[in-house]
Amino acid sequence: MKKSSSVLAVMLCVAMLACACAAPESSENKEPESSDNKQQVEEKEYQGKLDQIEPSAYDNVEGLHLEAGSYISIIGKAEEGQYWNEVKRGVDQAAADINDYLGYEGKDKVKVTYSAPETEDNVDEQVNILDEELARYPIAVGISITDANACEVQFDLAAENDIPVVAYDSGSAYQGLMATVSTDNAAAAREAATKLAKLIGDSGEIILFVNDSKSKTSLDRENAFREEIQNNHPNITIVESYHLDQLEDMQKIVADEINAGTYQIDEESAEAESDVQIAPADITEEDVIDYVLAKHPDIKGCFASNAPTVKKAIAGLERAEADDVMVVGFDADEEEKKALSDGRIEGLIVQNPFGMGYATVVAAARAALDMGNEAFVNTGYTWVTADNLEDESIQKMLY
Repeated sequence: MKKSSSVLAVMLCVAMLACACAAPESSENKEPESSDNKQQVEEKEYQGKLDQIEPSAYDNVEGLHLEAGSYISIIGKAEEGQYWNEVKRGVDQAAADINDYLGYEGKDKVKVTYSAPETEDNVDEQVNILDEELARYPIAVGISITDANACEVQFDLAAENDIPVVAYDSGSAYQGLMATVSTDNAAAAREAATKLAKLIGDSGEIILFVNDSKSKTSLDRENAFREEIQNNHPNITIVESYHLDQLEDMQKIVADEINAGTYQIDEESAEAESDVQIAPADITEEDVIDYVLAKHPDIKGCFASNAPTVKKAIAGLERAEADDVMVVGFDADEEEKKALSDGRIEGLIVQNPFGMGYATVVAAARAALDMGNEAFVNTGYTWVTADNLEDESIQKMLY
């Protein structure tokens, strides 16, 4: 009995020691886990942008079991610029999240590239890039379409080679697109129209500055803005719509009027000899914008469809010393945010280019995996003014 009791006593002591040692070990294990969680939160500072995406299936990479070494090509409208840099940042983050999720490293990583023309209006260069990318046989392509009618031959070729195509930012009516990832441009433009109408007292003349006459994005914004004004604000008149891609046509109009003596740029041109003819090439874009504004001296408001048009509009109004004209538009690069703070812009529709880039990669991956896609993925927008610019919710959307 004594021997048995001794053995039991020894075993009891060993068990107690084991329990005592286990407690600090458990405590030590908790600290790294907490640290990891903290690191995850810090790495996901972009989550606020992803939370804007609807449906929510496109704000994460779960279930995207792509094969090792898969290649996805994302094509934009421009290489540089704050908006497109933010799109690229979203693209890169989605790629990183996919590889982390799948545990791929080195040559096994899913490769996602962003390529684009040097400038937004270069349709031919974008088509050439699309040709080059299709020749690399990616598992899917995402593209922001510069000209809604320019890529249909390439899209047919992609379909023949089982390469799904997803549009983002600016789509087209092509029936074979697997999804369009974008701002709800019609809703956003209608809101901009409503806001501008209120700012000018629901009465008066306004001018539209539109990025181009070819992309679906520009057309959707212009048409929705016009419809809102015409249907719900009868005392407001849209007196002019200037498209940046119609510069050459406008240069000729301005030159003809100067040569006919019906318009003058400045006192110097007025004093020029009548037999000196101005060539269209001598007319700058600034001259064209000044002409548009001079022809409509009574305007009370301007709507601009993207960052370049916003900046050109406010620069023209400053040259015309038209400080009382209300300006609303799209996007929010550094120059626009400063103009908003300074009171030169009354309000901006701020899109979600990071979320757009991220969701496009997700949609492209889903298409490649035959998972099915929503026809339209809404990446959200918000209305920003000088009054709410510093709000936390607004800051999460800025870039």
